[in-house]
Amino acid sequence: MSPVRRCSRTACGRPAVATLTYVYADSTAVLGPLATYAEPHCYDLCAEHSERLTAPRGWEVVRLLDGSAPARPSGDDLEALANAVREAARPQERAAEAGGGGRGADPREVARRGHLRVLRSPDN
Repeated sequence: MSPVRRCSRTACGRPAVATLTYVYADSTAVLGPLATYAEPHCYDLCAEHSERLTAPRGWEVVRLLDGSAPARPSGDDLEALANAVREAARPQERAAEAGGGGRGADPREVARRGHLRVLRSPDN
């Protein structure tokens, strides 16, 4: 017997990642993380079948999130990341102009190469 639990769907041999339980009194199907032990009245489902799960008409599907699984990025997260990449790609001169002269405001600075700065001697 294999130690990996398999999907309960007929002819599906993929490994199970979620457990489906029906609560008949509430007309609810509960899909959550894979249960620790195989229960006789629960169904283990693979990733594909758990995503495509539908319940009978009039029933509600409750999907419990697995706390250990990484959360998918939202649209706001992706937009913030794209804005940060655009800002990092801007040339330093344009970034200093847009920022109100933040980095280039030091009057002793003669030149800049990456994160290094060349400063005038205090004697001059």
